[in-house]
Amino acid sequence: MFIQAENFAKIVPYTQLFFQGILVTVLLSVFTVLIGFCIALVLALMRMSNVCPFRSLGLDKDGHMREGGFLLLLSRFNPLSFLATAYVEILRSTPVLVQIFIIYYGVFGMVKLPGFEMFGFIKFSRFFPGVVALGMNSGAYLCEIIRAGIQSIDGGQTEAARSLGLSQVQNLRYIILPQALKNILPAIANEFVVIIKESAITYTIGVQDIMSAVNAVKGATFVIVEPLLVATAIYFCLCFPTSKLIAYFERRMSRGDKR
Repeated sequence: MFIQAENFAKIVPYTQLFFQGILVTVLLSVFTVLIGFCIALVLALMRMSNVCPFRSLGLDKDGHMREGGFLLLLSRFNPLSFLATAYVEILRSTPVLVQIFIIYYGVFGMVKLPGFEMFGFIKFSRFFPGVVALGMNSGAYLCEIIRAGIQSIDGGQTEAARSLGLSQVQNLRYIILPQALKNILPAIANEFVVIIKESAITYTIGVQDIMSAVNAVKGATFVIVEPLLVATAIYFCLCFPTSKLIAYFERRMSRGDKR
C-alpha cells in the first residue's frame, strides 16, 4: 500500500484524538515511573537485607558453624531477598502484554473500579490497571538499577555513619540514598523514555493513548499507513527531546565528579 498525501487530510478531523492520546501517554509514563520507583526501592532494600530467621540452625550443639548440609543452607535462607528476587525474575522473564492482561482481566476483573473519567475522556477503570501493570513491570527493572546505585557507594561511608551514631535508617536516608540517586538518575530518566514507548501496548485494554487514536482513525477511514506514520512522528517528538534533555542534565551532574 502506497503512502498518499490525500490520506493525511483524512486524519485532520481526528487531530483531537491524537492530542488526547499524547496526554494519556505522558500521564501513563509519569505515574508508571513513580509507582515503579517506589516498588523498586522496596525490592532493592529487600534484596540487600540480611534477614535470616533460621540463622541459629547453622550452628551445631557446640556453637560451631556447620560445614555443610541442609541446616546450613536453611540458616542462610533470606525470605525477603527470595521474594524480591522471585518478583524481579518473573516480571523480567514474562511479556508485558501478558502481565497487562493478567492485571486487567485477572486482578481488576474481580474488583469494581470507579467509572468516572479524568479530564473528561480518560476512563479510570482502564487507565488505572494499565498504570499498575506497567508500574509493576518497571519496578522489576528499576530494582536492579537502584540496587546497583546503592552498592556503588563506598562502604566506608556506612562505617563513618555508624561511628557518628547514625542508625541504619538515618544512614540510608541522609548519606547513601542521596548519593545513589545522583548516580542512577540518568538510568531512571532513560527508563521514563522506555515507558513512553512501551505504554503503547495499553491500547489493548482500551486505554485511550496514541495507538488507540491510530486504531480509531483506521476504523473510520480505512487508512492504515498514514496514521501509523503520524504516531511514529509523535513518539519521536516525545522521546528524542526527552533523551537529549536527559543527556544535558547528565553532563551537568557529572561536572562536579571530574578532577
